[in-house]
Amino acid sequence: MDQLIKCMSHVDMVKISVIESTELVEEARKIHGLNPTPTAALGRLLTMGVLMGTMMKNETDKLTLQILGDGPAHQLLVSANQQGHVKGYISDPFAEAPLKENGKLNVSGIIGKGSLNVIQDVGLKEPYVGNVPLQTSEIAEDFAYYYAVSEQIPTAVALGVLVNPDGSVKKAGGYLIQIMPDTPEQIIALIENRIKEAPSMTEMLEKNMTLSEIACYISDDLATYQVEEMKPKYQCDCSKERMKEAIMSIGKQDLMELAEDEVTEIQCHFCNKKYQFSKSEILEMLQ
Repeated sequence: MDQLIKCMSHVDMVKISVIESTELVEEARKIHGLNPTPTAALGRLLTMGVLMGTMMKNETDKLTLQILGDGPAHQLLVSANQQGHVKGYISDPFAEAPLKENGKLNVSGIIGKGSLNVIQDVGLKEPYVGNVPLQTSEIAEDFAYYYAVSEQIPTAVALGVLVNPDGSVKKAGGYLIQIMPDTPEQIIALIENRIKEAPSMTEMLEKNMTLSEIACYISDDLATYQVEEMKPKYQCDCSKERMKEAIMSIGKQDLMELAEDEVTEIQCHFCNKKYQFSKSEILEMLQ
């Protein structure tokens, strides 16, 4: 079962979040009918969405992560909240690129060069928007760069999605480590060395390591302790009312064109659920 834990280590100088996201990534794969490489790409971004979303302060806060690239995937978009609920989509669910030399799925190959956008809506007039150029397009390193540049927080990120031969998700997960100010250099060096020698996140999950064991291992501190546990899941909060609001935002001229049809069908990008609006409903919106 999917799980996220938050931990503290090295006498509260290091914050660690560790997640297994296998079920939610598999749910996204089924909903969108994803090929293996888009499964890995969107799965990594969904996992990151949960890691970051659960760090937000208020229940009403919303996080949007967007990757725009010049590769065949074009756009990946993920929305997450503080409760660990996440949803997302990729523009081309069938995008593929040749495998890497090590035989792994080529996520950077379908994303290409581009930008990473982080949008945090915390209830103010305008949301906070952070934007950085993609560094590797492998997603984890791009977020580590984002934290270093936009938030000046030393951060290590690992994200992984392991796909079965039949395309289903075998294991998915990740971790995020943040160093508090004034942490001694020897502790930072200790963690950096451990991360370099550590197996991948999916390898550790395959070995049936618990999330607590992974947190202790990657922090290189047996005194690491858990402060919170959550159950993340893929969940879309669309409704006919929300779709109505979206239609009404397109402008009078476009609404008049929709009113020419007897039925207008709108499909949610995140869960593929379809909503129908009659001609009379569209005309009512025009009023």
